[in-house]
Order: sequence, then C-alpha cells, then structure tokens
Amino acid sequence: MTGEYLFWETVPTRWKDNDVYGHVNNVVHYSLMDTVINEWMIRTAGFDPATSPSIGLCVESHCEYKAEVSFPDTIEVGLRIGRLGGSSVRWEIGMLRASDGVLVAQGHFVHVFVDRETRRPTPITGAVRTEMEKLTAPNGESC
Repeated sequence: MTGEYLFWETVPTRWKDNDVYGHVNNVVHYSLMDTVINEWMIRTAGFDPATSPSIGLCVESHCEYKAEVSFPDTIEVGLRIGRLGGSSVRWEIGMLRASDGVLVAQGHFVHVFVDRETRRPTPITGAVRTEMEKLTAPNGESC
C-alpha cells in the first residue's frame, strides 16, 4: 500500500480528536485529507492560497473508514493524484495507523481551480501543474 502513494505526511492525533465512542471522529479524517493536500500545495508546489490568481474549490469528497484509530495514535497520510485534468484534480488519500501499518481510511477530494474573482474554471498551469504531474499515479490508477 505505501508504494501506491507518492507523498507521505505523519500526523499525530490530538486529545480532542476522540469522540464519545473513544475513536477519532469522522470529521477529523476529512480535516487530515484537506490539511495534507494544502500542505503539499503550499510547500511542494509553491501555491499561495492568499495571493494566487486561481484557487481550488472542493466539488467532491469521499472517505471510506476501514479501521478505528484513537488518540494518541499517529497517522501516516499518503497522497497521490488519481486524475489531473485541465482545471481539475482528483486527490487520493490513504491513512495508515503508524504503529502497525493498518489501513484506517481511504478517500478522495476533487478540486476545480477557478479564477479568484470570477469563480470560473481556469487551467492549472506553471509550477503547480508541473509538481502535480510528479504526484500523478502511474497509468492513472485510482483507489
């Protein structure tokens, strides 16, 4: 599984992530996906969400929960691009419990890049596109 994702980020769970059932609540998984995507965009692709003329809007998200995880577990979050279009990208995410490598969740986000002012779709270009191409799954394989 680890070879399927091209970028990895280690994220510790927090005390407040556990819900009344004693495990990390489902909204935390979505937050982790969004955080790792944006971390990669900013640090690797050089995207500046505050000043870029285009922004990525989430138009679809999905998560399948495979196993429980609880504080103080650490989660390894893997990221790849399953599909890179002209103005859209499908991010694919895998989450593993760091202590034993068990798959905790798999999901995806679809972002459409739009002009910051008009909110009309705009092409993904330049360094952002170049870096995205490096993160694209071989042969367009999706999870």
